[in-house]
Amino acid sequence: MLTHVYDSLISYLPLSHVAAQIIDMHCPLFCGTQVWFAQPDALRGTLGLTLREVRPAVFFGVPRVWEKIYEKMQEVAKVNNKSFVKRNIGGWAKSNGTAQNNALQFGSKSGKPMAFFMAKKILCKIRQALGLDRCVACLTGAAPIELKVLLYFASIDVPILETFGQSECCGQHCGNTPTAWKIGTCGRPLPGTESKIDKDTGELCYRGRHIFMGYMHMHDKTVEAIDSEGWLHSGDVAKFDDDHNPAIPAPSGFMSITGRIKEIIITAGGENIPPVMIENEFKAAMPALSNCMVIGDQRKFLSICLTLFVDITENGTPTNKLTGQSLDCSKSIGSKAVTTEEAIVCEKWKQYFNNGMEVANNKTTSRAQRISKWTLLATDFSEPTGELTPTLKIKRSEACKHHSLKIEAMYKI
Repeated sequence: MLTHVYDSLISYLPLSHVAAQIIDMHCPLFCGTQVWFAQPDALRGTLGLTLREVRPAVFFGVPRVWEKIYEKMQEVAKVNNKSFVKRNIGGWAKSNGTAQNNALQFGSKSGKPMAFFMAKKILCKIRQALGLDRCVACLTGAAPIELKVLLYFASIDVPILETFGQSECCGQHCGNTPTAWKIGTCGRPLPGTESKIDKDTGELCYRGRHIFMGYMHMHDKTVEAIDSEGWLHSGDVAKFDDDHNPAIPAPSGFMSITGRIKEIIITAGGENIPPVMIENEFKAAMPALSNCMVIGDQRKFLSICLTLFVDITENGTPTNKLTGQSLDCSKSIGSKAVTTEEAIVCEKWKQYFNNGMEVANNKTTSRAQRISKWTLLATDFSEPTGELTPTLKIKRSEACKHHSLKIEAMYKI
């Protein structure tokens, strides 16, 4: 029986992914950690069963994994919270969990709630049901994660430590730690590294011994990624706060990613638009959405492709049958739609999307970022169909190819 605090973890990502190589292979060798391999269909639903069986001490979940757990918990809450007493006790416990984790964040001046020791007894049961009761480090990275997901897990006393890195820097450059973390940031840079923000583009650049030597047999790409002074250009637009680490050259505060240069949409009018921020506002405004993708490169206006939560086949391919929050939403808005095809022609769904688009558009910082048209796709994005990466990030070019007819239809006069 292992006694080290980091005694067990679950491996479910492809081992070719840098996160899996570092977390599932190199770290266990250093720490003496036991590695449990999840089932091949882990990301299609069995990961939750493995979590409850293993009860890992460390768990790294890509954002979509945490989002799926969050969505499932929302469904369970609707069933269990019908009791007035249970609903109020649960709300009280979560409010204490939120206050506790707000107090623990770096630089917080708020005090820990006195009643948290009582609330913890309730929250521990939730952690046990998730298989996270022994977890001392819940991590996420590899893609953006919605703030509402981070806040929810903090409320049940499961603080998720967000990190930032790339394959080109051996997996990590910034990271939150249990003693220095802030919700909504990717943490501070690692010791022994340097960071800077390009004053013209806002791009995060960094250097250190963790930077790779270059792309094999691809000199042009290497020169493009690493400049003459050794700075790796990340392709991400970022900012640092003022809580710098005195042991690391500034900027060394908590870093936040605000956009991605490689994904920046340049409209026909020359405006630079960060799509991820817009997509997050759409998902916040419409919980029924599983995915969404902004379109507008060299176009006169912005549009967006929407997908709903649907059932998944055994091989991971999405169907057209609504499930989860999408099916619940269909009932709540008075629609009889149970498939995406029925939702596409349903007037009540059209009104739902129009209202959601108005809410999201009101959150934009400029008129150029407003979405003019939307289209609902016949099914969700997935890895087997080529629209998502193994870490469930959208492959924009592939998704555009797959749904080109729907996209072009939005731009017909």
